Amino acid sequence: MNLQAMAIVLENRGYLASCYTCGGQMNSASFMVSLGDSHLIRFLVSDYGITWTEMRDDRELMKLEGAEAISQLQELANLVKFHIEPSDYRPAVPAQSLH
Repeated sequence: MNLQAMAIVLENRGYLASCYTCGGQMNSASFMVSLGDSHLIRFLVSDYGITWTEMRDDRELMKLEGAEAISQLQELANLVKFHIEPSDYRPAVPAQSLH
């Protein structure tokens, strides 16, 4: 899965999206997309691990790490691949169970 390609596709569909890589070996990456209504998703790969963070109105709704984070990213990629609007995305874990 190519994060830069996914960001470009989402931008072409009218979403604010970005992807940045860091380091000479491109061993770190940050992917962010705004799904509207103050709903933001961030996927981060670094030396410290892999995280998926979902926020709404500047409040963290969900934070996943490792395989769970990759699974959520794959779900978003599938929505993009099958031309389903990412704004229809619903988190796998309800926000109420996080607090």
